[in-house]
Amino acid sequence: MAQQAYMTETDNGGSGPERRGDRFRRLLNRLFSGWRGDPRIWRRGIVTAAVAVLLALVMLLHARIPNRVGNLGSLTETFLPWLGLLIPVLLLIGLVRKSATALIALVVPVAVWLNLFGGLLTDKTGGGGDLTVATHNVNADNPDPSGTARDVAASGADVVALEELKASVVPVYERALAPTYKYHSVQGTVGLWSKYPMTGVKAVDIKLGWTRAMRATIATPEGQVAFYVAHLPSVRVKLEAGFTARQRDTSADALGEAIADEPLKRKVLLGDLNGTMNDRSLNGVTAQMRSTQGAAGSGFGFSWPASFPMARIDQILVQGVEPVSSWTLPATGSDHLPIAARVNLDTGS
Repeated sequence: MAQQAYMTETDNGGSGPERRGDRFRRLLNRLFSGWRGDPRIWRRGIVTAAVAVLLALVMLLHARIPNRVGNLGSLTETFLPWLGLLIPVLLLIGLVRKSATALIALVVPVAVWLNLFGGLLTDKTGGGGDLTVATHNVNADNPDPSGTARDVAASGADVVALEELKASVVPVYERALAPTYKYHSVQGTVGLWSKYPMTGVKAVDIKLGWTRAMRATIATPEGQVAFYVAHLPSVRVKLEAGFTARQRDTSADALGEAIADEPLKRKVLLGDLNGTMNDRSLNGVTAQMRSTQGAAGSGFGFSWPASFPMARIDQILVQGVEPVSSWTLPATGSDHLPIAARVNLDTGS
């Protein structure tokens, strides 16, 4: 009896991790057993395979999705990278259903997603550079404007752009940034601060009726550079109207025309464009400028919303300037994350 009790106690008292390991192995066996010799693996999962192909077509042909109805094309392009989250869901369904057809079909959306966004997964940041720039939508209702200004200045940026500046709070930002930046200008709700002299400051008309964009020439140690700061109109997603972005699109076209008419060859655009580089409605701007994040960043660089960033609608775009590195800065009191980049102005070297 004693021997039987000992054996029973030992049998039932096995380690917890071992029992969990057994359960995991049983789960794997359940997923992968029964595949060989089962002709139904090709007939099962046809619907899952069709969804996988449809997903690939949406990602591949996103530019063909019309904007006539609720700006559906722009809405899709704004969150295009997130469509990749459907791939592991379809993979799990294919495994549970034991469908070879579904698993083979999944190769198509995987290949399309990697073709579109695989380059963003690698770290392209480099060293060196002549100038560090930063931009931040500070949020008109920011509870700590002084602290936000100090945080952005602590980034080491030589030039800083701020958007969504409330007139009553502008003096707070000016006082907080004055020790670091000798030169600055505020035009409407946007402002530019610089360690180097600024000339040719003026508002840029983006067809709004009030000022949310500006331009200035900054005399850097490497020569003159045209800087643009812009805060394009907000967009909304409404059930009855879809992705309402008409005013944003009109302003983007106007901003693109202003940049195209810029006589200086070296140009930097800083601001909240309320759209991503994939959004075809921003082509007036993005077709002529490079994203520092796409060229020299690591990852997607999502900037909004700060609590759970899902899209990069804050942008640093350049022309005639070589991006060296690009990154997001820690959260402040705003609902956007600040972003920064380092660029090489002497592109002839």
